[in-house]
Amino acid sequence: MLEIINCTQGSPEWAQARLGIPTASEFASILTKGRGGAESRTRQTYLYKLAGERLTGEVMESFTSAHMERGKLMEEEARSAYSFVTGLNCETVGFLRNGRAGASPDALIGKGGLLEIKTKLPHILIEALLKGEFPPEHKAQCQGQLWIAERDWIDLAIYWPGLPIMITRAHRDEAFIAELGAAVAQFNEELDRIVTQVAAYGRLEAA
Repeated sequence: MLEIINCTQGSPEWAQARLGIPTASEFASILTKGRGGAESRTRQTYLYKLAGERLTGEVMESFTSAHMERGKLMEEEARSAYSFVTGLNCETVGFLRNGRAGASPDALIGKGGLLEIKTKLPHILIEALLKGEFPPEHKAQCQGQLWIAERDWIDLAIYWPGLPIMITRAHRDEAFIAELGAAVAQFNEELDRIVTQVAAYGRLEAA
């Protein structure tokens, strides 16, 4: 069942709402395969990170760069540019939880749409504009948001001041969402086992 948690993205309340559960921004990590189909280090690291959050009740720090911080500051500017170009209204949202997974889209659009904003450096945005296609590296996050939010389409807006905003729309890919849902369910099962094992290890050590 979909639960909408009203909070400011990046706030302590937002961090607490997503603590210990897989979220759309990391769905690509869950789907990542290592060499020969083995588990990837990226997936394993995310698994241990969430296990740490569940066991300690504390949010694990994530890496942020100066570009990522600047991108957060430009989000409102990008939303305004998107609304100006499309004529659509953006409804900001905090955190969406559906079962044992969650997402933080940058806006709800009408009754069926979502908005995801990416700020990219000029040379990367120019390359994307010339290709004119939905960037595949964002498919897992965007389809994951449609799954969590139970919506039909998502606009990906790629933005940098002084350049045209690139807007590409993706509709629900039911086959991909089914695959993603199965992968997230398996991930959560592994997460449960690790949490149980580590908690038991602590009790055994004390005994």
